[in-house]
Amino acid sequence: MLLDIEDLTIELPAGAAARPMLAEVSLRVGRGEVVGLVGESGSGKSTTARAVLRMLPEGARASGSVRVDGEDVLAMDPARLRRHRSRTVSMIFQDPRSAMNPVRRIGDFLTDPLTRVLGLSRRDAVVKAAELLASVGLSDPERRMRQRPHELSGGMLQRVVIAAALSTDPDLLLADEATSALDATTQAEVLALLRSIQEERRRAGSGIGTLFITHDLPLAAAYCDRVYVMYAGRVVEQQPARGLFADPKHPYTRGLLECSPSLGDDREPRPIPGRPPSLSDALTGCPFLPRCARAEAECETWAPVAVPLGGDGDGSERYGFAACRRLELVSRSSA
Repeated sequence: MLLDIEDLTIELPAGAAARPMLAEVSLRVGRGEVVGLVGESGSGKSTTARAVLRMLPEGARASGSVRVDGEDVLAMDPARLRRHRSRTVSMIFQDPRSAMNPVRRIGDFLTDPLTRVLGLSRRDAVVKAAELLASVGLSDPERRMRQRPHELSGGMLQRVVIAAALSTDPDLLLADEATSALDATTQAEVLALLRSIQEERRRAGSGIGTLFITHDLPLAAAYCDRVYVMYAGRVVEQQPARGLFADPKHPYTRGLLECSPSLGDDREPRPIPGRPPSLSDALTGCPFLPRCARAEAECETWAPVAVPLGGDGDGSERYGFAACRRLELVSRSSA
């Protein structure tokens, strides 16, 4: 398994929060696989991705493990962590302009990691950067390298950021809302680009894994192989994408889908009642309890546990799981 997060818990210093930022998060991404991570703002999606780079809030304590290609990121020494961040994993951010120095040229943004990380000469780095820009579909790459960020559109800048993310030939991509700021046409082009790059790497025998963070559930359904759903710092459901959207098991997942408008559906989107919990809210029992229409008194003290889906009780990625007391009761009664 390329990325294997197991029971990851991240807590802020005492008094800074009433609950962990992440609580017992387990998540896996295989080589050549696109895995979605969805949920409302504040659910812990970006924190999970940043933990893969060990970019934790100041003073935070982390337990569990975050393994990339078998090596625990949380246990890396500083030198190994620098190599991990510069070579093994790359992140594509939501806002490409925030990732670039506005007064430096595009060429500088691309050639710096090629010279510092890969050790290329300045001349070879310029040639490689132009090739990268051409590979992500930017016309006249030599001219683009002389331009500054304000001279390019949002879609063009996102392609530049993708080129930079791929420049060191990483094994894992972390795409944090990488297409949410783009219009529908440009979004489709960027996703097609990412998928083609993945297919190219797969044919070359070195599949690249992608953790794709989004709030757009229909997009996750169309683009991802499997999808994890997060709520209040916990993973509450995981299924193959087709199964998750055809037959969601957790009430929160169903609520998210009912919030999502879709073409050909005349129903009004129905928002989930209440609000997502903040870090200042102490949670007992099921975190989704205050917003769940199917909650029962016993849910107030029920400790969230992943219930395997599938008739044979297999909890693997093939079938998935959901953390709901009602599912646990059904599972027990059929055992």
